[in-house]
Amino acid sequence: MVGKTIQDINAKIANGSVHVVTAEEMPDIVAELGPDGAAKEIDIVTTGTFGAMCSSGAFLNFGHSDPPIKMQKVWLNDVEAYAGLAAIDAYIGATQLSKSRGMEYGGAHVIEDLVAGKSIDIHATAYGTDCYPRKVLDTTVTIDDLNQTTMFNPRNGYQKYNVATNCSDRTLYTYMGTLLPDCGNVTYSGAGVLSPMYNDPTYQTIGVGSRIFLCGAQGYVTGQGTQHDPDNNFATMMVQGDLKQMDKKYLRGASFHGYGTSQYVGIGIPIPILNADIAKATAVTDADITVDVLDYGVARRSRPVLRQVTYEELKSGMIDINGKEITTSPMSSFHDARAIAGELKDWIQKGTFYPTLPVERLPSSGVVFKPMKQIGERPTVADVMAKRVTTILQGRTVENAAKVIMEGNFNHLPVVSDEDRLVGIITAWDIAKAVAKNKRDKLDDIMTRTVVTADASEPIDIVARRLEQHNISALPVVDKHSRVKGIITSDDISKLVARR
Repeated sequence: MVGKTIQDINAKIANGSVHVVTAEEMPDIVAELGPDGAAKEIDIVTTGTFGAMCSSGAFLNFGHSDPPIKMQKVWLNDVEAYAGLAAIDAYIGATQLSKSRGMEYGGAHVIEDLVAGKSIDIHATAYGTDCYPRKVLDTTVTIDDLNQTTMFNPRNGYQKYNVATNCSDRTLYTYMGTLLPDCGNVTYSGAGVLSPMYNDPTYQTIGVGSRIFLCGAQGYVTGQGTQHDPDNNFATMMVQGDLKQMDKKYLRGASFHGYGTSQYVGIGIPIPILNADIAKATAVTDADITVDVLDYGVARRSRPVLRQVTYEELKSGMIDINGKEITTSPMSSFHDARAIAGELKDWIQKGTFYPTLPVERLPSSGVVFKPMKQIGERPTVADVMAKRVTTILQGRTVENAAKVIMEGNFNHLPVVSDEDRLVGIITAWDIAKAVAKNKRDKLDDIMTRTVVTADASEPIDIVARRLEQHNISALPVVDKHSRVKGIITSDDISKLVARR
């Protein structure tokens, strides 16, 4: 049984005899030499990943102004940072949005701009004290004007990540990108074969104090990341590093249309091959890593699982869902992940990077990822909707619809087919416009055919947002066969809020 120590490996780095390969190369080596042979031959396997990691940010120290200020609130390029730390410390989060530019610019972009050497405008306010009398501060700084600039990311580098598609009838804007209706596309994230945490799935070499590649600089793992879920292969890590040493090539701000901002972070972890078990683990391939495809059209904590896929299938560009071939696209960059693994390999071979073993390994089992405790469930559509709904058959005239709406004293009239399936909707306003333009023929000419609908089990919060997004005042409630089971209006929701 092969056995090495980290001291043995680091001595090889020092004398230039270390043998380093990337995780992409290791499967063939293990297949040829076996785990024992590979452990004798290879000293370190480098990994890499580059993707959107929303749970990222930075601690910044600005130095004292004259007269001094104890910042109560602070904005960097109009993005608010958290100032409840001390007089002149702040934490800026990647997903915090600009007050003036909204989703186009956020904390992630401020961090990228700092690393790029750009000037940052600071505006701070305070309540004033005897020792900190200043109440307002406006200045401009670059990263060189700051003291400590510590990237500290609570949750980075997921071991693997769920795949997203959208089976609903409307386009969704998410942290997994734009998801087209009717399963029009599939998006995924993660490096697969190069995944840092999948190449050491029991975290024998990853934990508190592990030295890593972080955005082009040397950084450290500081503990398990938030939402660490090793039993389901969704481990995460908490990391930190010095922004002043980082390369903007591996640290990017991003804006996702309709969702907000995120930080693209590059992470590489060296896996010291201490024994045959670790060598065998680093032989993982894209075909070995499976992940669930989730329907993001269901806006709930537990989304339906449509199927399982491998990273090999995802990287092929197409997967099958219920007999339909759907295009896949990555939200992360395998090209950059490969570059990170290669650059880390070069650092080690040149003797500028020495791996460290953790002083405490990440937990590899027994960590329970709990949902949020909620006191009292929000009402659902079924609790509020009108269950008695008048509909009109497709093919009837505008005059027929006007009479139905007038007699029922309501504003929205779903249009159904001979099979009782929803095919459109008419409003009192539609009829008024049709009469004004002397259009009195079939409803098909004036009805809205693409109908925004609701499901009876959906929480009211989700439906209220849908009404707001589409600037409409009612949603037909349909079952899985598109049969109308009710209708919910903005008035229904307003009355519910008033009662509560």
